[in-house]
Amino acid sequence: MKLSDPRLFRQYAYIGGKWTHGDEGREEAVINPANGEVIGHIPLLEPEQIRASVDVADEAFAQWRALRADERCERLLAWYDLLQAHREDLATIMTLEQGKPMPDARGEVEYGASFVRWFAEEGKRTYGETIPSHIPNAALGTIKEPVGIALLITPWNFPLAMITRKAAAAMAAGCPVIVKPANETPFSALALAELAERAGIPAGIFNVVLGDAAQVSSLLCAEDRVKAVSFTGSTRVGRLLLEQSAPTVKRVSMELGGNAPFIIGPDMDPKEAALAAVAAKFQTAGQDCLAANRILVHESIHDAFIEHFTERMAALTVGNGMESEVDLGPLIHRRAVENARATVDDALSKGATLVAGDQSQAPGENFFMPVLLTGVTQDMQVWRQECFAPVAGVTAYRDDDEVIALANDTEYGLAAYVYTHDIRRIWKLLRALEFGMVSVNSVKMTGPPVPFGGVKQSGLGREGGATGIDEYLETKYYCLGALGSVSGS
Repeated sequence: MKLSDPRLFRQYAYIGGKWTHGDEGREEAVINPANGEVIGHIPLLEPEQIRASVDVADEAFAQWRALRADERCERLLAWYDLLQAHREDLATIMTLEQGKPMPDARGEVEYGASFVRWFAEEGKRTYGETIPSHIPNAALGTIKEPVGIALLITPWNFPLAMITRKAAAAMAAGCPVIVKPANETPFSALALAELAERAGIPAGIFNVVLGDAAQVSSLLCAEDRVKAVSFTGSTRVGRLLLEQSAPTVKRVSMELGGNAPFIIGPDMDPKEAALAAVAAKFQTAGQDCLAANRILVHESIHDAFIEHFTERMAALTVGNGMESEVDLGPLIHRRAVENARATVDDALSKGATLVAGDQSQAPGENFFMPVLLTGVTQDMQVWRQECFAPVAGVTAYRDDDEVIALANDTEYGLAAYVYTHDIRRIWKLLRALEFGMVSVNSVKMTGPPVPFGGVKQSGLGREGGATGIDEYLETKYYCLGALGSVSGS
């Protein structure tokens, strides 16, 4: 691995400001999904080491929360500057462990850094309230205080930005964090720890634990001193974490599965819509909770749309993300390829048509060539499940009422896309769609000012925006009575 700053590549856990091996010497190899080569190894921590992360975070909490908000802001802004200064190395680490093309990785570093800057400033705006008093001779109000230690469990598809979006909010609020990154992509998290240390973030405030995911979550969720859990990942795992957090009644925020509809109205230019749909479907090789999962096209422009979509999809280049002019990298591992193939086979067995997607052209065993299916119906896996792969399924619809029913036919409710120029249709769909985020005529919808999150079984709470920091704050009410006054109810 060629880095300008080799110290950014760390093969240890990071607990209490110290780089840590596993006590028993157990470790796990991290594989480059593009070529199967071993990038490095990470330690699998023992239970006592995992619990030690709570001890050091708890010890550091009092000092960190006692800092003024502007002092925490300065440390976070120093972290932001270092992320920007080392963007190329961070992108290289990300591409090697996750597989996404270098331009996408650079974009994620920029995206991830933007949350550090945003929440550094938001930390200075955690205002309380003055409440008009109904009690004689008393002043009423609220203040906001950090909830305590936050456990952050993050996925492999965005190994840097999903950490900074959570950690920057928690740290700005005054909370220490314990990060559990995916074992497939740990090195981005460890590079963040190295830069946090350089930025002057005190020991114990930003910790990275490594090990068996189920063991880490069960141990830390059982810890009463861990007051908040933030998780990005599957709905199945989210349910388990809710169960584990219930006995200690933790503050829980979750960004879970998505099954995004991409609705195209009859007034749209089919070519314009196809270009947007390709961009929305194949970002991160389809391994994205915001990826268009069900493409719903009005029957009047269906055939023209398919023609343009096929042409644009054929122009996508699949290959190693370290190579130039690559659009789609590999899937994260072989199981993901097998799942993608099973999804396609299920659709074909139930009547879908394979328009394009020759897997014999895949450049390696972890690659899956983009697929286009038409005639997708509601009984197919590609419709019912979040397809974390470059598999596009298209369904024709007749009118707005039908497409609303089709779009809402899912247990998920993260994001939806609407493409139409008819303001009446826009407003009708915007209000009727059961999703936490609706993007109209734009593939890009996220960023630091955005309250990111879903409804139904797509999650709890919001990340980003003015509300993102509230996941790590408690509201304390106070009543200041005048001395000598007679108390009353």
